[in-house]
Amino acid sequence: LLAGYLGYVGLGAAVLQALERPAEVQTAQHLLQAHLELLANHTCLQGPALQRLIEGIIQAYKSGITLQGNTTSLGRWDYSGSFFFSISAITTIGYGNLSPSTAVGRIFCIVFALFGIPLNLVLLNEIGQLMLLGVQHCACRLEEMFHWPNKASFLMKTCALVTGLLLFLLLPPLLFSDKEGWSYEEGFYYSFITLSTIGFGDYVIGMNPDRTYPGWYKNVISLWILFGMAWLALVIKFCINLLE
Repeated sequence: LLAGYLGYVGLGAAVLQALERPAEVQTAQHLLQAHLELLANHTCLQGPALQRLIEGIIQAYKSGITLQGNTTSLGRWDYSGSFFFSISAITTIGYGNLSPSTAVGRIFCIVFALFGIPLNLVLLNEIGQLMLLGVQHCACRLEEMFHWPNKASFLMKTCALVTGLLLFLLLPPLLFSDKEGWSYEEGFYYSFITLSTIGFGDYVIGMNPDRTYPGWYKNVISLWILFGMAWLALVIKFCINLLE
């Protein structure tokens, strides 16, 4: 089992290296070329000073602050943004694009997650059990109505799988395309990375300073995360049973 696990991870690493390494090298070359051209065309710029400015911009962007003309945009730590961060913390998604910067905030985050993660797991387990009970109840009703002892269970499990795919993976990218300007592929990628709690942080909702988001947006996405994680956990549990 360990050999199979390492072989699977090694295969994934080899494929990802072949797919992503050329793009990484090309991006690095373009960045270096743009940096050198900027210094050559604007001789008044000092290399170290420009480097410090770039580092400051990167750090500010990670904190959610962007330049808009002569002003800066704030908003990641308003109540809506803080609520979404709390959800991402206790669900262990941890996008990484936002994190506490004060010592007190970090200590509170540790305590908050210490009790919040078990609470979240209990809630997800209850939601998953309710979903299973609903599927089993519908299967029993079909079996009573049409006398399909084996087909009813298979039919309801298939319907539950298709319904979950639509609600949590296939339809949400359409909303993200409208609100975030992402392509359908990017929205589908974000949906799976979020609900599986991988949470790379390369795509996060509500972070584009050039877009205006409705007040209900992040709250609806928070509910989608809770129920979507419960559904995907059942699917992953089924896959675990198959592997075992």
